[in-house]
Amino acid sequence: MDSLTGLLDGPRARGAFLLRSLLEPPYALRIQDEAPLTVITLLRGTAWVLPDGGAGVRLRPYDVALVRGPGHYTVADDPDTPWQTLIGPGEACTTLIGPDRTSSVDAAGRTWGDGPDSGTLLLTGTYQLHSEVSRRLLAALPAVLVRPGAPGPVELLAAEIGRPEPGQELVLDRILDLLLVAVLRDWLATPGSGAPGWHTARDDAVVGPVLRLLHEEPARPWTVAALAARGGVSRSALARRFTELVGEPPMSYLTAWRLTLAADLLREPETTIAAVARRVGYGSSFALSSAFKRERGMSPQEYRRRA
Repeated sequence: MDSLTGLLDGPRARGAFLLRSLLEPPYALRIQDEAPLTVITLLRGTAWVLPDGGAGVRLRPYDVALVRGPGHYTVADDPDTPWQTLIGPGEACTTLIGPDRTSSVDAAGRTWGDGPDSGTLLLTGTYQLHSEVSRRLLAALPAVLVRPGAPGPVELLAAEIGRPEPGQELVLDRILDLLLVAVLRDWLATPGSGAPGWHTARDDAVVGPVLRLLHEEPARPWTVAALAARGGVSRSALARRFTELVGEPPMSYLTAWRLTLAADLLREPETTIAAVARRVGYGSSFALSSAFKRERGMSPQEYRRRA
């Protein structure tokens, strides 16, 4: 399982919050919903995404922005426009100044704003759940990542939001996933984009094969010596090269990967903790519980209850 597959192979978008915003400048939406990940794309008009404590990014038509939570941010026609609308947890919307845009929400609850002739059209999709398999990738993302989007998927999303038909929620979720994956693939493939070391190291002649082994066979009782033998290098050479490129030693990476997989498997209510332990390379539920609590600060049982 590669890093990008891991991002969406666990809880994909399920009933994601999706909204079409029709806005007439000046506008400024203060977003404090603390969602783990939000996808924003612009079809027409002007928009800035302004993260707290970071540099603002301007969107052009068909650009797609990923905003990493739970930080707060503002979406506005201009960086100097004062906040007019506050969107809090649970998508609760409050008008601070100016027109009450919430009064124009359509019957399906997916369109709001200043009317169909407004100068700006924004589409927003919010992921509601943390996918533990994606934890490393989400942590590596900048606060705001913007990439040019393909008109086809963006326009398809816009059309589907305005088409309340049977199965709409499922279709919208999958289109949102498509936009997300397209942006991530472009980001990861662009040299100098700031992609995480554990992704760029895949192309290294020594570290790449070892990473694939750890991802594809996490339950095997790996040692540095065994990995080095498979890579055709000495233990010291592998440890040095792996740490240099990935940012941590091989066994530390394996432990984190196993526990990440375990966290995702714990979301499956029919899977026992002993079964999860076996699937990720721990000899017993006790061994998994000890490692999980040491790294995550809670037992697998407590994590399962919270999830």
